[in-house]
Amino acid sequence: MEDKNLEEQLQEEDTTQKENQTQEEKEAEAVAEEVTEAAEEAEDTAEEEKEEDKKSEKKTKKSLFDKKDNKLQEKVDELEDKVKRQMAEFDNFRKRTEKEKSAMFETGAKSVIEKILPVVDNFERGIAGLSEEEMKQPFAEGMNMVYKQLMQELEKLEVKPIEAVGCEFDPNLHNAVMQVESEEYESGIIAQELLKGYTYRDTVVRHSMVAVVS
Repeated sequence: MEDKNLEEQLQEEDTTQKENQTQEEKEAEAVAEEVTEAAEEAEDTAEEEKEEDKKSEKKTKKSLFDKKDNKLQEKVDELEDKVKRQMAEFDNFRKRTEKEKSAMFETGAKSVIEKILPVVDNFERGIAGLSEEEMKQPFAEGMNMVYKQLMQELEKLEVKPIEAVGCEFDPNLHNAVMQVESEEYESGIIAQELLKGYTYRDTVVRHSMVAVVS
């Protein structure tokens, strides 16, 4: 009887031990799970921090790049502005040079034309002094041909005679050297041209010397 009680006691102790062991294993598994979860959480946190660090690094790099890009753009804008100003200065210089060259050419052309006009005057006087018979002579015909050619070349250069007789007196074009009486023209009208005037490109080279009706 005592043996049976002892055996039962041993079985109970074994059962209790097994239950305790099972409980310890469960607790150990729970602790292991907690450790695993903690490790996973720590790993996730580390990954998040790593991602945050990467984002922060990217932002820092982007900020540095933006600053560098802004400085580069400022330099480009500065160079563009400098080039534009230099181009504007060069364009002004070119226009000024062309204007000066044009003015010098105009002055030179007028000077040459002024020297040619007395030759034209002499041709006209010489031809006007010839009779009809003399005009038929080869010499007179040759002289007339040279005169016409000279006038054609002057016309190509935009040299034109100023209209005078029958026109109203214009101090910008005519130089009145005398007043005359006239039954044909009214007062203020040019009745006689004493010396023909000329213009070069709408600029007076020589005023006409005229007699105006008083």
